Amino acid sequence: MNLASSLRPDVAPGAPVDFEGRTADPGHVPLIQQYLRIVLRWRYVIVGVTAACVLLSLIVTLLMTPRYTAESTIEIARESERVTNFQGVERETSIADQEFYQTQYGLLQSRSLSERVATQLKLIDDPSFFAMFGASTDNPAFEQTSGQYRAQGRPTRLRIAGEILRKNFSISPVRLSRLVNIRFTAPDPAFAARVTNAWAENIIQTNLDRKIQATSYGRNLLERQLAQAKERLDASQRQLVNYASQQRIINLPAQSTGTGVTAERSIVADNLAALNSSLSQAVADRIQAEARYRQLGGAGASTEALRNQAINTLRQRRAELAAEYQRLMTQFESGYPPARAIQSQIEQLDRSIAREESRVSGSLLADYRQAQAREQALNARVEQLKSDYLGLRNRSIQYNLYQQEVDTNSALYDALLQRYKEIGVAGGVGINNISIVDPADVPQRPSSPRLMFNLLLALVAGLGLGALLALALEQMAETIDDPAELERRLGLPLLGAVPKVEDADPAAVLLDRKSDLVESYLGVQTNLAFVTEHGAPRSLAVTSTRPAEGKSTTSLALATMLARAHRKVILIDGDMRSPSVHLLGNVSHDVGLSNFLSGQEDITSLTFPMTEFGIAAMTSGPLPPNAAELLTGNRLSVLIERLLETYDHVVIDSPPVMGLADAPLIANHVEGVVYAVESHGIRVSQVKIALSRLFSANARVFGAVLTKFETKRSNYGYGYGYEYGYNYGRDGLAKSKSARQQG
Repeated sequence: MNLASSLRPDVAPGAPVDFEGRTADPGHVPLIQQYLRIVLRWRYVIVGVTAACVLLSLIVTLLMTPRYTAESTIEIARESERVTNFQGVERETSIADQEFYQTQYGLLQSRSLSERVATQLKLIDDPSFFAMFGASTDNPAFEQTSGQYRAQGRPTRLRIAGEILRKNFSISPVRLSRLVNIRFTAPDPAFAARVTNAWAENIIQTNLDRKIQATSYGRNLLERQLAQAKERLDASQRQLVNYASQQRIINLPAQSTGTGVTAERSIVADNLAALNSSLSQAVADRIQAEARYRQLGGAGASTEALRNQAINTLRQRRAELAAEYQRLMTQFESGYPPARAIQSQIEQLDRSIAREESRVSGSLLADYRQAQAREQALNARVEQLKSDYLGLRNRSIQYNLYQQEVDTNSALYDALLQRYKEIGVAGGVGINNISIVDPADVPQRPSSPRLMFNLLLALVAGLGLGALLALALEQMAETIDDPAELERRLGLPLLGAVPKVEDADPAAVLLDRKSDLVESYLGVQTNLAFVTEHGAPRSLAVTSTRPAEGKSTTSLALATMLARAHRKVILIDGDMRSPSVHLLGNVSHDVGLSNFLSGQEDITSLTFPMTEFGIAAMTSGPLPPNAAELLTGNRLSVLIERLLETYDHVVIDSPPVMGLADAPLIANHVEGVVYAVESHGIRVSQVKIALSRLFSANARVFGAVLTKFETKRSNYGYGYGYEYGYNYGRDGLAKSKSARQQG
């Protein structure tokens, strides 16, 4: 929250406003421009930090020990080639499953692998290895006896050696491939290549050992499971046999056929099936015999008789004799002897035919009764077998349970036995899914330090640190170095920026109308012409936060600029504690403002002319014991009203605001105040406190003049090219006056 918003309850907190209550535009300074200003302002800090980082990087790089990186390429296949048809116990994973490769990458950097490499290369007992990598030898494990390490410290040295190897080891998977680059960095190039190749070889060996261990573990586990399965199978088989003997369950063994293997079946079921088939056939035969017998109908003209060859022959013979008899009857009488002979033969044939038909009928009846008896016998046997089979089925329920248990145990035992045979074969075959593509060569160039890369990195880091430091300094900076900052940080309208000049008489500079100082104050006077409806304010006071900020010079300069605009101007020294205007006029301050405030009515005797500046002036008068008491009344307002009857403008050189009550009292009697702010010097917090005192007295602040502005320190691109210098404040004015007197 800025100062103006704290004094204006009708303004939203945090809204930027000026001290006349106008809301300021928050985007009047673009963000990029603000950053550019910060960079330009603190460019030497940024350049210094960057140069220091680059120089430090150069020194460190040159002092660093060259390090060499050896690289080897290995291939990690998703699955190894199968020599046998053995299916592993691990779960199947898809090619896109990255879990497998991430596991392999983790194994490549495992502690056990690094310690295995250290053991193989005998680095545990090699002092030069630990010295090469700067390992601390303060550990008791590095104590030597007769130039050799003690055996008691081998576990500790192994752990440290593994940590050193892992610290300098790295992997880099080749994208979209099964290749992995493994690298090891060391000060000695030959040692780096030796470690890299040893690492690659131990990767393969470790992988094989791990598979062999897994196979051995699986084989031992299968052996125990086989023994347990064998015991369960034997027990279940004995249980099944004992139960079958007790229940007299006899089953025929399974048989192989062209369509497969038949299941085991019982004798009762087999007999029942056979007898049931015979019974069906017997029923069919009985039905057929019965039908043939029923066809006789008592007339002897059955189908069997018609098909009988003997009967057919007799009937044919009878038909022939009957025909012959009928022929004779046409010629002779029935008593004719040949006719009687033929009639006798016919009768004999009829008797023979009847006997044959009777014999056929008896045969059919015998066949029918035989079929009926066979059917009844088979039916009785089938019924008996049915009872036996039902009883067998009741007894076979438990038998089947025992049989299922035997089958299950047998299947498990066969499967475990087959797995045991296969794992035994697979365990003896050295297969691996990791292979070396390119072994490591001795590196010819050091991989670090890289001078250009380090310098570029230091340059970027330096610029970043410098920028951060510049931002921090900008946040901590309490002074105002840019005219735009005055309006942004204080909310005051900027009337102008006045340059700082060294070793020059400010009066002489103001008298030189071609000087840049005059040009600057002329711009301030021009801006004052727009602060009121009637142009430049007729009465104004010039004050500042503390002494020596340039308010006295600003008062004299504004009065002079108004006078050169053909206005009648009077300058009043309102600082009755430390006056300075009398020094410019080379007069004493025996009479002046304090006299009128004390009751004197004659104003003419209190003023004196300053011909070289074209203005009139009034000193502070005798120094009163308490200036604030004189300013409390309305005498100052009366003085200003009477002076405005003669003069166009009244300019009061007011005392500073901090620590005194004079400035707010004077500001309450004029149209407004011009506030002088010293650039590169006064703290913003002090200015805000001083301005809050003015606004508490209902003073109107027209704007601020930034004094002692130095373009070379601001770095904001303002184009002042001054040839003069002067010191602001009361001391500067006194110095210029003394110089004129001595001249």
